[in-house]
Amino acid sequence: MKLIEIFLPLTDNKGRKLRKETYAETRRELIERFGGLTAYSRSPARGFWKEKGHTTRDEIVVFEVMTKRLERRWWRDYRRVLEKRFKQEEIVIRVFDCGTI
Repeated sequence: MKLIEIFLPLTDNKGRKLRKETYAETRRELIERFGGLTAYSRSPARGFWKEKGHTTRDEIVVFEVMTKRLERRWWRDYRRVLEKRFKQEEIVIRVFDCGTI
């Protein structure tokens, strides 16, 4: 089983808050394809990273899906869709092996 985490920003690269419909569309697509979704959106997480000598910060929500098989090509293409939709240079998507009891 694979656990896939998608880190989605609350603002675009210019600092403008993204519309709720942007997340709703993504949620619908993932539920349709994977049959379910977990969204961590109550209290936004904060991401920090070094860039050109200063620390950059982002507030994010995390969407998770589980699937038996990882379709890398589909995920690469979907990441590009999300980068355009969320107006980002890069959307981070992580994959973990996991099991259920």
